[in-house]
Amino acid sequence: MGQGEVSAGGSAMEGDCLSCMKYLMFIFNFFIFLGGSFLLGVGVWVLMDPMGFREIVAANPLLFTGVYVILAMGGMLFLLGFLGCCGAIRENKCLLLFFFMLILFIFLAELAAAVLAFLFREHLTREYFSRDLKRHYQGHNNTDVFSSTWNAIMTTFDCCGVSGPEDFEESLFRLLNPAQLVPEACCQRSSYVSVEQCVSGGLTFKHNKGCYSAMVEHFETYIYTAGALAIVVLTIELFAMGFAMCLFRGIQ
Repeated sequence: MGQGEVSAGGSAMEGDCLSCMKYLMFIFNFFIFLGGSFLLGVGVWVLMDPMGFREIVAANPLLFTGVYVILAMGGMLFLLGFLGCCGAIRENKCLLLFFFMLILFIFLAELAAAVLAFLFREHLTREYFSRDLKRHYQGHNNTDVFSSTWNAIMTTFDCCGVSGPEDFEESLFRLLNPAQLVPEACCQRSSYVSVEQCVSGGLTFKHNKGCYSAMVEHFETYIYTAGALAIVVLTIELFAMGFAMCLFRGIQ
């Protein structure tokens, strides 16, 4: 009688632990689902061409590849979060094992992507974008997507060049427009501003701040938020893998 009560009590405790673990795993996978949705949203946002960023991204092969990597990872996390939630609630061992293997693969892929981003960080530097601008920017040319995109960025962020107006020295723009030191997009938008004096080098008529600094300042909050979210997602993935294995072993 005593042993039966102890056995029943142990079984009840195991059942409670299993139930608790099941719902904890559901919660973790729900957050993975949200993280995947966020990454999908960022990828789609860039591809939808907000303020012409898609063409700047397309001009840099590393960034262009990165957008599709974000989309792929977001889609996989979205799917995995859904599968993990279903596997936990239905206590399906096959789904749980499939979930564990895939999330382990994604976790390792994310670590590899972080290492590659660190190794190729020179492609995201101010100097890299300045070199691209010098080689490809043509000025006021609506038929050239790269130039029109940079015009839109300089107009939107009230900036000039990547580091400043000096980026247009010894550039393709100066070869095509020898009479102009800076493009019209660098000029301040005001009825008191003389475009002729601005493009000929008038300091008081043009924006002297570089677009690299202007955009970093503008998106600084989002950059830190994205970095913090990435760390949170990695931590959640680790916990989710642990809960998946424990739940897998606990299901009879």
